Amino acid sequence: MATLGAIAVLTLVLPNHTTSHPGPVYSSSQLAFVALVSAGLYGVFVLVQSVRHREYFLTPTTSDDGDELPAHPATNGAALLSAGLLLACLGAVVLLAKALAPSIEASVAAAGAPKSLVGVIIAGVVLLPEGLAAFRAARINRLQTSLNLALGSALASIGLTIPAVAIVSITTGMHLTLGIDSKSTVLLLLSLFVTGQSLGTGRTTVMQGAVLLVLFATYLFTTIVP
Repeated sequence: MATLGAIAVLTLVLPNHTTSHPGPVYSSSQLAFVALVSAGLYGVFVLVQSVRHREYFLTPTTSDDGDELPAHPATNGAALLSAGLLLACLGAVVLLAKALAPSIEASVAAAGAPKSLVGVIIAGVVLLPEGLAAFRAARINRLQTSLNLALGSALASIGLTIPAVAIVSITTGMHLTLGIDSKSTVLLLLSLFVTGQSLGTGRTTVMQGAVLLVLFATYLFTTIVP
């Protein structure tokens, strides 16, 4: 959560307050720095996830006596197969989003909604597989797995997208607008605060979930009705 909050603020909020280049756009050097920082933080997260604290992200098995046993590490073959399937599924999701984009843009325009709604819908399509997996994990009381999927997906979406679009922007000379508007900034910071408060104690109730759902609904509503 700390990593996600840092990357989100550095890439989406800070561009509005720099002075080297009129915001909400980073200068080339600033953009390169933020891209390196985002990739670096995501790399550290992957190191923690796969090496240093791998056991936090594995589902332990249960013995006949009900005691939890440490999960067995995956074989090299299973790891390679999983990596290949992951790339294939990721490609399928991205191609699906690209195929749906013209229809979504036409529907949004016909409804008279802002164009920014198209990005929200596309982002929802891209994040849908991991979102559903997180939801299913929560339904069977595997909350740690659910949080790992949900927060890890959000972290990957920002931590990997920023370096990719930064490279395209710098090499092609295109201006990349990263900074979000004041309304979105308020909702982002409020969401990070509420999530930190909810997860900080290790104990949550339906109240925290209801607050986060209300914040999400507020974001969607204010995107359609700015």
